[in-house]
Amino acid sequence: MYCSKCGTAIAQGATFCSSCGQPVNPPFAAAPNAPVSGTFVPPVPQPYASVSPVPLFPQSAYAGFWLRVVAHLIDGLLAGIAFAAVFLVGIAAVGIGSLKDLIHGTDNPEDIFTPGLIALIFLLCAISIVMMWIYYAWMESSSHQGTLGKMALGLIVTDLEGRRVTFARASGRYFAKIITGLIPLGIGYAMAGFTEKKQALHDMIASCLVLRKV
Repeated sequence: MYCSKCGTAIAQGATFCSSCGQPVNPPFAAAPNAPVSGTFVPPVPQPYASVSPVPLFPQSAYAGFWLRVVAHLIDGLLAGIAFAAVFLVGIAAVGIGSLKDLIHGTDNPEDIFTPGLIALIFLLCAISIVMMWIYYAWMESSSHQGTLGKMALGLIVTDLEGRRVTFARASGRYFAKIITGLIPLGIGYAMAGFTEKKQALHDMIASCLVLRKV
């Protein structure tokens, strides 16, 4: 034990400090700077250990490049059928007879493309673009979380936390494909084959993932 006044070590059973003469009271005084019993002593901070972050999804959960290609082909086939239907409706609206008269009524092929016909072509293209936007954005933000092509292969579109995306985010992902398509050699799409989370460029822009359905 130690003297409570000067801190000198005191022999067991002594009643006075041999150095300063301080009475030993209580008989067992705590050493200087020693923690008093019952008081909270904060722990000494230790350096943080290097802990590798746990991935949110296993690597096998991400949809690979070729799965996405097949899903895109299925959607493209369905889009072609839909576009053909819209085109036939447009032809029916103009009238087949009127179209024949327009084609056969001129000797100059350039005269076929009248302002009315050009306007019809632009209208059909605009309708097709809107249809495709609504199709992709609505299906990917619905409870199915994917287009018919993705549903056929068990794929879903989510945000980075695996949650269902909103219509606005799905729309952003759809129109971000314009930027992806501008990258030469299809590299923007091919990124889904070699990026860590199998994301194409438009997935990164919209902060989305394409996952296999569990």
